[in-house]
Amino acid sequence: MLQRQVEDVGVVLAGRGGSRMLRILNVTLSRCTVLSQLMRVPLPPLGTPRVLGVDDFALYGNTYGTLLVDATTRLPLTLWDGRDAEQLSCWLREHPGVEVACRDGSLTYRQGITAGAPDALQVSDRFHLWQGLSRRVQDIASAHHKCLPAALPPVSETAPAPAEDAVENTSADTRAGCHARRLFDAVHALTGAGRSHSSVARELGLNRRTVSKYARARTWQEVVRRPPRKPSTLDPYLDYLQQRWDEGQHSAKILHEELQTKGYLGHYQRVKMAVAPLRRGLPLDEPRERPPSPREAARWITTHPSRRSPHINDRLPRLLDHCPELGTAHDLVRRFATMLDNRDATPLPGWLDDLATSGLAPLAGLAGALHEDRHAVAQGITTPYNSGVNEGRITDVKLQKRIMAGRAGVPLLRHRVVLIAHLRRRYADWSTVPLR
Repeated sequence: MLQRQVEDVGVVLAGRGGSRMLRILNVTLSRCTVLSQLMRVPLPPLGTPRVLGVDDFALYGNTYGTLLVDATTRLPLTLWDGRDAEQLSCWLREHPGVEVACRDGSLTYRQGITAGAPDALQVSDRFHLWQGLSRRVQDIASAHHKCLPAALPPVSETAPAPAEDAVENTSADTRAGCHARRLFDAVHALTGAGRSHSSVARELGLNRRTVSKYARARTWQEVVRRPPRKPSTLDPYLDYLQQRWDEGQHSAKILHEELQTKGYLGHYQRVKMAVAPLRRGLPLDEPRERPPSPREAARWITTHPSRRSPHINDRLPRLLDHCPELGTAHDLVRRFATMLDNRDATPLPGWLDDLATSGLAPLAGLAGALHEDRHAVAQGITTPYNSGVNEGRITDVKLQKRIMAGRAGVPLLRHRVVLIAHLRRRYADWSTVPLR
């Protein structure tokens, strides 16, 4: 009984944590003894799964390992250091009978499965397919980042432009404004004489990027113009602040107390900073919306239309009309999403041809990789098999690594990952046994 207790604690908590837990149970053992007892526990007999899941995980740094999972029982089979095709093919030849192999788009695993189990049906995981397509869309959005401001609504003619001009005029009296004006004049005087940016940077002691920024600017105000302010929790109360200021209430403390009665939960300091422009005779600093980042634009495109917010539905059509490349990417993404929703791979060949001829380098490269793996991609679209079990077990591997502070070798990690899964299954089965 004590031996079984030491083994189970070692499986769950490894060496140092297991030793501390056993000390609470009045069992004094060193961490090395706990690990020694753990490694003596035999692994469960390894059977050949009908549906095999293959995935890689990071051991440390740029070193990766391979994890095999029985997708039917959802239990890990084994893991090893490295992710080369030869190791996988050898394992499959030693364990014949695998009918379905779920994997990502890795060429290494594709070659290993083909060599070790040529009759097995290979399935390229839908999640990895969608993830790869989403990354290419983000690359396209990054390449056309200058088009992203077109997503913002047009500035109204009645927008408070004089307020911005007033802010810029007041910045001329600040230390930053005087410094920017001197650098602007110096850079333009030298570049106007035909000097290169590098020579100007050496003479003025500036970074070449800084010189380029000042050289591109038409006025010195463009260099010191403040970036758009991010929205804050105070924004819904700005109109009330302006109203109370016009009525003669100029105490930030009293204004903060009044806002708290209206539901404002922010700090007094934020209210004090908000009314600071009013003390200088300037209007409130209204938030200005930022254009979407490439990552946000890609998320807009890949999100299903029924799940997009009104904010996205208002800005995405404006962006797609302005940038034909993003419009093309959006159409291709929606066509692939329709295939996934309908579990129909019939349009796949035509979609791959359109992907290759889209004129977008990221999508053309993806088309070449998917065309070589088109049979597995079609199975990933049409069959219910996927790598969800693999991803869940990879998360468990990461947890076990953290418990051992990332210092575990592959044999110890393999022992704990395999045994802890069976231990959980055993206790889960016991919990379902009815009490008499």
